[in-house]
Amino acid sequence: MVHPLSPAQERKLVDYLDDQFLEVTRNFKKRSDPSSPLSTLHAYLEATHHMLSLILQIPPVDPSAPLRTSLLLRLTGEVLQAIPGYTPDTETLPLLLAWLNDLDQAWLAIIRGQAWDPEECTGVQVELPPDAKVSRMSQTERTRLRSLLISGTDSLEEWLEGLDTRGEASVEITLQRLGLEQSFNELFSGTLAEIGSLVGSEVNDPRGMIGTC
Repeated sequence: MVHPLSPAQERKLVDYLDDQFLEVTRNFKKRSDPSSPLSTLHAYLEATHHMLSLILQIPPVDPSAPLRTSLLLRLTGEVLQAIPGYTPDTETLPLLLAWLNDLDQAWLAIIRGQAWDPEECTGVQVELPPDAKVSRMSQTERTRLRSLLISGTDSLEEWLEGLDTRGEASVEITLQRLGLEQSFNELFSGTLAEIGSLVGSEVNDPRGMIGTC
């Protein structure tokens, strides 16, 4: 059975994550300096995945649930904006895709009011106290999330154009060779479809990232 964080636990967590956000931002800005802890995309993804994991441990029950949503919205926006600040390389793309897939699964868990299973990297239903309340994402939050994911996908598509294809005819061919093309084309498909079903509109099919390469 899960219970909300106490006020003291919540303050401690928020203070810690605020410090982490500031440190990541500061080191990202210095990424061109080889001495920066975040001089590579690999290092940036590892640092922010730690934050992702911590946010997802927040219980999916009020008053903690809205905090989990707001923190993940903040992390999503910052990460998707930062990734194109690095030079794409084929060695890091699998790690990037794994990170983004975890983010997709994370949002599915939050939208569905689920707890997070760190071993399986997916949301799970858990027993709640009898009087527990679970706030779901508001329409405003869902709209903001959809905008972040679509604009982030567009930015990643442009970013991939800078990939060193090592003499291959196109980025599409390189991704096919690496077995990554379908994963990029289906980026955030789970979350976007879930958002579409929640608002009772046509399910949003994310635009293929590689079709115009």
